[in-house]
Amino acid sequence: MGHGSSKEDGSSSSSDEDAKPSRISRVKQRLRRHRLRRRRRSDSSHKKLFAAEDFAGIAHLTLINAEMKFKDKWLACVSFGEQTFRTNVSNETDKPVWNCERKLLLEKTGPRVARISVFETNRLSKNHLIGYCEINLLDYLTQDSYSDFGTFDLIDPGSSDKVVGCVCISCNVEDPIETEKNFARRILSIVDYDEDGKLSLSEFSELINAFGNNLAASKKEELFKAADKNGDGVVSLDELAELLALQQETEPIMNCCPVCGEVVEGGDKLNSLIHLSLCFDEGTGNQVMTGGFLTDKQASYGWMFKLSEWAHFSSYSFGLNSGSSASHILVFDRKTKRLVEELIDTKIVVSMRTIYQSKIGLGLMDKGAKEILQSISEREGRQMNTVESAKEIPKFVEFFKDQINMAEVKYPLEHFKVKTFNEFFVRELKPGARTIASIECDDVAVCAADCRLMAFKSVEDSLRFWIKGRKFSIQGLLGKEVCSNAFIDGSLVIFRLAPQDYHRFHLPVSGTIGKFVNIPGCLYTVNPIAVNSKYCNVFTENKRVVTIISTAEFGKVAFVAIGATMVGSITFVKKEGDFVKKGEEFGYFSFGGSTVICVFEKGAIDIDDDLLANSGRSLETLVSVGMTLGVSKKNPGSGGLPNLENCVLRN
Repeated sequence: MGHGSSKEDGSSSSSDEDAKPSRISRVKQRLRRHRLRRRRRSDSSHKKLFAAEDFAGIAHLTLINAEMKFKDKWLACVSFGEQTFRTNVSNETDKPVWNCERKLLLEKTGPRVARISVFETNRLSKNHLIGYCEINLLDYLTQDSYSDFGTFDLIDPGSSDKVVGCVCISCNVEDPIETEKNFARRILSIVDYDEDGKLSLSEFSELINAFGNNLAASKKEELFKAADKNGDGVVSLDELAELLALQQETEPIMNCCPVCGEVVEGGDKLNSLIHLSLCFDEGTGNQVMTGGFLTDKQASYGWMFKLSEWAHFSSYSFGLNSGSSASHILVFDRKTKRLVEELIDTKIVVSMRTIYQSKIGLGLMDKGAKEILQSISEREGRQMNTVESAKEIPKFVEFFKDQINMAEVKYPLEHFKVKTFNEFFVRELKPGARTIASIECDDVAVCAADCRLMAFKSVEDSLRFWIKGRKFSIQGLLGKEVCSNAFIDGSLVIFRLAPQDYHRFHLPVSGTIGKFVNIPGCLYTVNPIAVNSKYCNVFTENKRVVTIISTAEFGKVAFVAIGATMVGSITFVKKEGDFVKKGEEFGYFSFGGSTVICVFEKGAIDIDDDLLANSGRSLETLVSVGMTLGVSKKNPGSGGLPNLENCVLRN
């Protein structure tokens, strides 16, 4: 650039302008090509981060190295929010070195916990998770320390008290002003064709025009003079960086991102900065760790899985699970604000897809498969109540080793050696293992189970985003004896329990228990593969028990416990007429997956925004007993303290 590259003063004809794209458009195209070159499926999550209102900072996280117990070829994954990144694969060693960096966005209301998972890579299709650690980055960054470096123990996924190695990281927060200056330097390095680091007035004008701000474009000469601090007639990279840093805070020059073309919201300097910096880094490949993954399991797969994904035998995405997408079920962990993959045996996935995702499977159901499922479930239920079944417990715990926390179980694993599998399956937790939110406030409803949750304001929403059965209705779910008109347009909350979950369900609200109504039915699986199928009606055809909880804050709440494949029985520990408090244990499911559904009367509950937002994306939220579900929408004057304006004082 510099004086010699200046655009001529309007001497080109209109025909020439029509024949060639303008230099401004070429600048924009060149900037955007950097973004398009590395665009991945995680773009939507980026947009969500950029739209956040509360910002805390940009964290530079570097995975430096690890020390392991044995030699192998290692890779590490960092999961943060809805994104996962992976390092390169190390040489065969017990001390792998990666030195891989990634920028992460820390928000006041966003994810804070980064999970680092270390895998051995000596397998073709499935690498083996050896150890992991979870780091609260906000806590780490605000601790009293003069060093950015830290070493963390790697925990065996099968045993929370066993250390299998350690990993060394560095993490620091980038200074916002430096971020902006560095971003400006990188932007100009792209358009600095002769690499002299200087802009003439005409070149400066073209760059301002490319930013898409008409007001700034009308003040180009004024801005140029402001930037040219030493009055030498050109603007250096440092001078322009300083101008951008000052202007973006007072009167932003950039209204749209020159990399991706998205509109940059005015009045929010920090979030504009985050968008521009992270978007540019992603587009130009300045991030050393590979991104575009949703979970660490997906990021760790070898070449054989990548081939199957390319051939569409298997695919990774969240949303309605149909076809090949049903191979992997992703849920959003509310506690860590991270996507996790639900563990299901591959053979079970194939059989479920065959039965529930095809017309052939539907035909089998009509020809006696329902009775077969019923018979299998009853037989398995009896088997799981025998002493011999206890030998299956260690295998079960090993398969779900990073999803069952034995440290919070009331009794140690050895206690169940002389018990039955079902006694382990309905295991109790230690006192205090689950905190009940706002326990003294009955106008706050809580989650009824450790589960994957879907919440909808109306049945119509549930049919649009999740339940694809052809005949689902509130009347069909509750039955004629229980259903009332108040429930028809009410809110619906689905608590799906997977086999690895704590299988005791609790009360979401305080009130009085009504009559228990048993509704006989099938034992379909409650897995999303079946719920998302248009060929069967899981919730209205399965065996279930319905009761009404009468409350002062939410009116009547319908509570439905639904049996499923392999569920031997549904047991309640409360009886009709009992007055109960939210968070108390209500009952338990024996072996198998199962579901609880709560139906609130129309206008009774204001469900938490994050639960509704995830459900609107057809994404289940992983929650624990006692987490907040929503608050009562009942008028304050209808209960509780009296309205003093209507009170009359008497002698």
